[in-house]
Amino acid sequence: MSAQPAPNAPRPDPALTGRRVIRQETEALSALESRIGADFGRACELLLACRGRVVCTGMGKSGHIARKIAATLASTGTPAFYLHPGEASHGDLGMVTGRDLVLALSYSGESDEILTIVPALKRLDVPLLAMTGRPGSTLAALADLHLDVSVPSEACPHNLAPTTSTTASLALGDALAVAVLEARGFTPEDFARSHPAGALGRRLLLTIRDVMHAGEAVPRVRPEASIAEALVVMSRGRLGMTAVVDADDRLTGVFTDGDLRRALDNAKLDVRRDAVWQVMGRSPKTIGPDELASAAVHAMEAHKINALVVVDAERRVLGALNFIDLLRARVV
Repeated sequence: MSAQPAPNAPRPDPALTGRRVIRQETEALSALESRIGADFGRACELLLACRGRVVCTGMGKSGHIARKIAATLASTGTPAFYLHPGEASHGDLGMVTGRDLVLALSYSGESDEILTIVPALKRLDVPLLAMTGRPGSTLAALADLHLDVSVPSEACPHNLAPTTSTTASLALGDALAVAVLEARGFTPEDFARSHPAGALGRRLLLTIRDVMHAGEAVPRVRPEASIAEALVVMSRGRLGMTAVVDADDRLTGVFTDGDLRRALDNAKLDVRRDAVWQVMGRSPKTIGPDELASAAVHAMEAHKINALVVVDAERRVLGALNFIDLLRARVV
């Protein structure tokens, strides 16, 4: 039977426990940072040199971390998958080829399931990168390269449940993925190709061309049009603005709801007689058709505006969009 607390024993403060755990894991990560050096660099070189896939493996909690590292690598330009070491020795080892690299996680470095498949990996001449908390362990000795993820103790008060150690392993896996990502020159467009679904995919895949109004749907007037005429065109366009263009359809300015309010406040202006060029914005914010739609969100937020005109390299008007278009496209 498990020991029961004394009837009148004070209950531990959960907030104090929580802060202790976070502090203990933070200190372990700081110690791990100080050990990042030449071996980490060599591990990155192994990953970059891999012409197949990175096969991540581990048992128990280390297996969960290995699975997450595989997912992070795969989404950042390094093909990877998780292999359960127990299943590997019953046929799944056939998924590993001589072009692959194996990343094995075992804090003790003595996981039987992993050690069982090491001879087969050696016969395949597959590079073996190990992450353990014991540099003197069997797995560390058998590996082509070993990374030390040792921690002073687990956050578990009994020093049993993998807590601090799994945090350290996860952080080191993230460090490897990001270092390799930067070495590859991985771009947001590359990231988008592996994240086509959901809000993230929309932000990374949708371009301005996909969401903008084009052709006759783009409100536009000539500079000599009256303010009243510009108001009618702007109202029909329902974008809260109209582009002001020259005879070659090049953008010379924009007329917005705000410009209209300021014109109405100006007693010297006659909206039926005076031309729109007198009140238009002369330095409108624009965007290219092939930029990501998320760039339009950033531009609107940065400049505190609600619409953008889409132009080509010669400032010819190709389209227009406003914040509502981005909301409808679920980019925001």
